[in-house]
Amino acid sequence: MRVVRVAEFGGPEVLQVVTVPDPVPGPGQVVVDVEAAGVLSIDTVIRSGQAGEIFPVQLPYVPGVGSAGQVSAVGEGVDREWIGRRVLADVENGGYAEQITTAPENLIPIPDGLGTWEALALLHDGSTAMQLFDRIDLRPGATVLVQPAAGGLGSGLVQLAHAAGARVIGAARGARKLKAVEELGADVVVDYTTPGWLDQAGRVDVVFDGVGGELGRAVFDLVEPGGTYSNYGFTGGGFTEIDRDEAARRGVTAIGMEQLVEGQPHRRTWARRALKEAVAGRIRPLIGQTFPLEQAAEAHAALENRETLGKALLLT
Repeated sequence: MRVVRVAEFGGPEVLQVVTVPDPVPGPGQVVVDVEAAGVLSIDTVIRSGQAGEIFPVQLPYVPGVGSAGQVSAVGEGVDREWIGRRVLADVENGGYAEQITTAPENLIPIPDGLGTWEALALLHDGSTAMQLFDRIDLRPGATVLVQPAAGGLGSGLVQLAHAAGARVIGAARGARKLKAVEELGADVVVDYTTPGWLDQAGRVDVVFDGVGGELGRAVFDLVEPGGTYSNYGFTGGGFTEIDRDEAARRGVTAIGMEQLVEGQPHRRTWARRALKEAVAGRIRPLIGQTFPLEQAAEAHAALENRETLGKALLLT
């Protein structure tokens, strides 16, 4: 089978497709024939070597923390009823492959009425959106700013805030992304690459910030007293350093990246909730582009250059 391997940290070019023996399930394991693997921003950060303290990996490794497909074989001690089931595989790494071996407890059955790709798009981005949203005490009519709003995670937050009765401002880059965000329920869309966009956004009650860096600091300054700033990413080139004493003086609750680490033990519970929301039609995963497995480097480059819309998937 083919896998994408990283032998050294670096740019997208270090992602190399190699052929390895097909996996055989050991006791307590299953083999999943992968149809698609999710591409996350954290995949690119780990590959670059910048996330060693938070997400350590040992070289060489196969990236990918989530895949979707069908169980094709089970090992000793595993119920054979798993065979043939469509599942999501929530794994530590190894997802960029034509087949993966894992334990049944890492599997989430895909519910009827939901496509395999759509379910995969919600495995991490949807569950994280649910997790972040649960941390916010959002009242109907509150103003919520989401940046970036056109990614897999941001698009989920836009829909959750809209469904909760908030006034939603979606910040993204370019007309294509702004249109998509508006179609997902944003009341106002702003391009954060244009002059004066902060004035367009205005004062807000809640910020969901996945960009970080200078843009993260800029939107933190928009939060009203009593509001919340929730930072969950650093695609803008670094963490947003928020002075907690300053936040306290302003009456702003600042929640940082620690919330993602704290939520790890419960991520599959949130993923199941996200799948239920999608089946019920309350959220819709936004899949903007797909790449064949051998174009993993192109997928990472597109994500890093912010060319992707919604979720990007690798297809086997």
